[in-house]
Amino acid sequence: MNSQLALTLQNRRHLHQILTQTPKKDLLKIPDGFRNNIWWNIAHVVVTQQILVYKFSALQMRVPDELVEKFMKGTTPDGTATDEEIMMVADFLISTIEWTKQDLEEGLFKEYKPYTTSAGFHLETLGDAINFNLFHEGLHMATILTQKRLLK
Repeated sequence: MNSQLALTLQNRRHLHQILTQTPKKDLLKIPDGFRNNIWWNIAHVVVTQQILVYKFSALQMRVPDELVEKFMKGTTPDGTATDEEIMMVADFLISTIEWTKQDLEEGLFKEYKPYTTSAGFHLETLGDAINFNLFHEGLHMATILTQKRLLK
């Protein structure tokens, strides 16, 4: 799973750059034809990884519950983001993957509750979750890049 986590970390670094270098007004703008914005997509990938990897492994998620409630599947952007929230998510983009790698090496993941995603993928193991997370983040990266182009 090291290669999957390395790919995830590479993607997260790109998302970090987008988050920290895009003007806040552009992060929060919802382009025509979309239901969400760049900010929501980036925070959503952080939250989803925590749910897929930690929650379904019966471990404490490493992000605050408030963040999960605001950006989990089925939520929509509320049009706001404080500078503190943006910096917190920027930090979590990298740290959550580093923690996952460390927790994996320390053998903290002992069980996994099977889960079928809304896209119809059935996840039986932690490895399935980490692999699906790469797919999920790729979809959101594509959305973010499209939104960035539309905002120019």
